[in-house]
Amino acid sequence: MKTLEELPIKIDREKIAAFCRERGIRKLSLFGSVVRDDFDPERSDVDVLVEFLPGRKPGYGFVHCREALEELLGRPVDLLTGLGRRLGPLVKDDLSPIYEQA
Repeated sequence: MKTLEELPIKIDREKIAAFCRERGIRKLSLFGSVVRDDFDPERSDVDVLVEFLPGRKPGYGFVHCREALEELLGRPVDLLTGLGRRLGPLVKDDLSPIYEQA
């Protein structure tokens, strides 16, 4: 698992924290190539897993959530709210939390 400083993209911790607080996100983690060594700065998107606080689901605002993250990260984002049975075991070791509500 990479630290925020080791990631190949620049992430403003305070802006991400504000983004998460405003949208009721309890935890935001990165996974995929951005936390591994196969990230391609020309082509790779950023895989993001979010967990919402109880009772805080984005509904139709999910698309706006993704767009806002793309603006913050400066890259296309693949935004997920769960990993499921197939994907979960494949990426659980890759998950790199960058925000977690205290």
